[in-house]
Amino acid sequence: MGGNQSWFPDFILVGFQLSAKLEVFFFCICCLLYMSNLLANGMILALIWLDPRLHSPMYFFLSHLAVIDISYASSNLPKLLENLIRHKNTISFVSCAMEMVLYLGFASTECMILVVMSYDRYVAICHPLQYTVIMSWTKCKVLAIISWSCGFSVAIGNLIFFLRLPYCGSQEINHFLCEILAVLKVACGDTSLNRTFVFAGGVFILVGPLSLMLVSYMHILWAILKIQSKDGRKKAFSTCSSHLCVVGFYFGIAMTVYLVPDNGQHDEQNKIISLFYTLFNPLLNPLVYSLRNAQVKAAFKKVLQKQRTL
Repeated sequence: MGGNQSWFPDFILVGFQLSAKLEVFFFCICCLLYMSNLLANGMILALIWLDPRLHSPMYFFLSHLAVIDISYASSNLPKLLENLIRHKNTISFVSCAMEMVLYLGFASTECMILVVMSYDRYVAICHPLQYTVIMSWTKCKVLAIISWSCGFSVAIGNLIFFLRLPYCGSQEINHFLCEILAVLKVACGDTSLNRTFVFAGGVFILVGPLSLMLVSYMHILWAILKIQSKDGRKKAFSTCSSHLCVVGFYFGIAMTVYLVPDNGQHDEQNKIISLFYTLFNPLLNPLVYSLRNAQVKAAFKKVLQKQRTL
């Protein structure tokens, strides 16, 4: 084994077995969705930056969400597009490690930001008179820093365990990106410690935050039910429904991939789930928060009116 072992191999991303015509079609679809992601999330960032009415904690965290969605897609989609157009699926060890850290870091940070956003909604609905005091700008910045630190700490921890493993024999990764569980399957060393860390990281990043969000929304629901006015209840619930849509979609997919035991028969399913998440989740946030949010729509109309008067 020693002669075939390499610490710095080139990997082959198997991706999806498609015909030449389907690869061109797939490339066009991925390009269209990637450009839509950049445009939609860029629009959210621009609106939050330009409109003073959106300079509040809720939109501060939403801007972080937009940055994460752009960065997450940009960490792996360009390589997928390159492979499709060049019909060359190799990726260097260093590039693979970087891609792994970035996609894990951004995905984990999004989990933490979604928790913070649920806390923001809890304070806004359950303690409205103290909202500006509790959600001060200093506290918002600290929460954002903690979210990014926790997210990338998990990613760097996975990288450290990844670097300790030797790789030998076949370096074909049955995925379209350097997904941690797929990469571990081509290692020739003992990966039990790596898999334990991945599972523990999943519990910390997924189960813990989801539990906190459920507690927050139980308090929110109880507070909404106490509101006497029907219009008041509707308005309070509408401020949370968008966030619940995003949370349900995001955590459902992530828990399916990282917390469901791997029996070796879910490789193709996980590839499709990961592709769906990579292509559509970055678009979900701007669509949900813009179509269901009156303030964002008002800010967009204001920008359009300014453009017409120029």
